[in-house]
Amino acid sequence: MSKIAFMFPGQGAQKAGMGKDFYEQSETARQVIDSASELLGIDMKELCFEENDRLDQTEYTQAALVTVCMAMEHVLRERGLKADVTAGLSLGEYCAIASAGGMSTEDAITTVRKRGILMQNAVPGGKGSMAAVLGLTGDVIENVIEGIDGVSIANYNCPGQIVITGWKESVEKASEALKEAGAKRVLPLNVSGPFHSPMLKEAGEELGKVLENVKVTPLEIPYVTNVTAEYVKDIEDTKALLAKQVASSVRWQQSVENMIAQGVDTFVEIGPGKTLAGFMRKISRDVKVYNVGTWEDVDKVVSKLC
Repeated sequence: MSKIAFMFPGQGAQKAGMGKDFYEQSETARQVIDSASELLGIDMKELCFEENDRLDQTEYTQAALVTVCMAMEHVLRERGLKADVTAGLSLGEYCAIASAGGMSTEDAITTVRKRGILMQNAVPGGKGSMAAVLGLTGDVIENVIEGIDGVSIANYNCPGQIVITGWKESVEKASEALKEAGAKRVLPLNVSGPFHSPMLKEAGEELGKVLENVKVTPLEIPYVTNVTAEYVKDIEDTKALLAKQVASSVRWQQSVENMIAQGVDTFVEIGPGKTLAGFMRKISRDVKVYNVGTWEDVDKVVSKLC
């Protein structure tokens, strides 16, 4: 029997207009988005549906993306599509936990709002950076940057695409060394901070204090954590993992490989864009991958999987 995984994208997938068609077509989606507006005191329709400068600012991006992804997820569940396991890339892990029954959608949204503020304020602007390294394995990158202080791996996205993070000067030095080691390209990323680096350790500790007041509930299905790429079945492990995740590497490729090893053969990306589907093509071509990012996608995916 087929095993289905829901997967949720991270920061960078956001775009103006995301979720608008769901809001217009579904009372369920409207309730999620309107509830987020009330909880946060932010007009989520304006933030998500219209062109604006705030959508790409971390303190707003995180809440906006989780709100829209969960609105889409609620619609899929309402239509009868269920997962056997969930996973999310960085920020998307909050959607994965909520989808797995570990916390309410409302708590996921309010928590990532605070997470976004903590992450945005963790390092002074211009002091940190990130870069995508194309064409090298994780082992090679780890060996090259081992002797460079202040730089580490942020994301193991897929074979041939790994992201480094850290102090701006350290990332620049590592970028040159990686080009010399054979990287096809090293692309600086347009981000507001050195996410998933030890520079955010203090932000992670502060997030841990926020998480102390978040109600968690027993998981209905497992989710896969970015920190270890392992299945989480005990919700009691979740808060410590989320606090640690802010400053640790996102092991996305390893997470997907683990799900495949556990028998998952169908992956549904829920959210704007097709970033994770793109990674999937490089991780494995032996599984089925679907996207739900627009209202039109819902019928297509539900008809095939339900």
